[in-house]
Amino acid sequence: MLDYTTIRELVNQAQAQGVTIGRLALADQAEQCESPAQALVQRMRQDLEVMQAAARDGAERELRSTSGLTGGDAWRMRDYLARGGALCGPVGARAVAIALAVAEYNAAMGRIVAAPTAGSCGILPGAVLALLEQGLADADAAVDGLFCAGAVGMVIANRASISGAEGGCQAECGSASAMAAAALVQMRGGSPEMVENAVAIAIKNQLGLVCDPVAGLVEVPCIKRNAGGVTNALTAADMALAGIRSVIPADEVIQAMREVGESIPCSLRETAQGGLAATPTGKRIREQLFGRPV
Repeated sequence: MLDYTTIRELVNQAQAQGVTIGRLALADQAEQCESPAQALVQRMRQDLEVMQAAARDGAERELRSTSGLTGGDAWRMRDYLARGGALCGPVGARAVAIALAVAEYNAAMGRIVAAPTAGSCGILPGAVLALLEQGLADADAAVDGLFCAGAVGMVIANRASISGAEGGCQAECGSASAMAAAALVQMRGGSPEMVENAVAIAIKNQLGLVCDPVAGLVEVPCIKRNAGGVTNALTAADMALAGIRSVIPADEVIQAMREVGESIPCSLRETAQGGLAATPTGKRIREQLFGRPV
């Protein structure tokens, strides 16, 4: 039975059994939950459907968050993509549009899949659904990719953190980006070792990212960081699929993320006391929404 404390264990076990990391995690979860594997697959398909619904409903032109601070950017991105000429291409631009939509839907109190958190909920759907929509993978591959992403997320949660309050936004968007990169590699037929390299590259690219929500809301800059996170995942996945290796192994990168998170000051760990939350505009927004602090 897997203990989900190292990426290397996932890779070794998958290679030894000749299966994907997603299939490995599915079999292990079925054993742990004493549930038929097909039942778990069906539950994951339902999660995929929730992601698809959030991507659709979150892209409505008139959608606004409860605070009124955010909404409508997913629609703008989708409209821009429809006009053609997006610099990051149809897959990248669509992934960004979906990530924005799901994150904006979360801010509007819509139903989402926390993957691994609500604040980073757009990254994994952005990656997986973009491939589905562009015909680069089918639903079975998407479900397998989500099981792979879940296994990676469990390792990160056990070895470091997925909480912005504990480790900064690197622990939320960074972890989600690593999970998405892993899913992308697996969905495109990459090896377990390529998954490992994608995870390492994705986290390295967001190492040290602080959590500084303006007015304490999971909106600014969180929503746009979801767009950045999915772009990072695509980049990491492409590099891994090209055969590019991370010099620092994934497990050491995750350990470094934990140590960096522990060194980030409290003001930059979801307290809205520093970073963008402490800018003149950030303070003005806080006062407009909640009044002057006492």
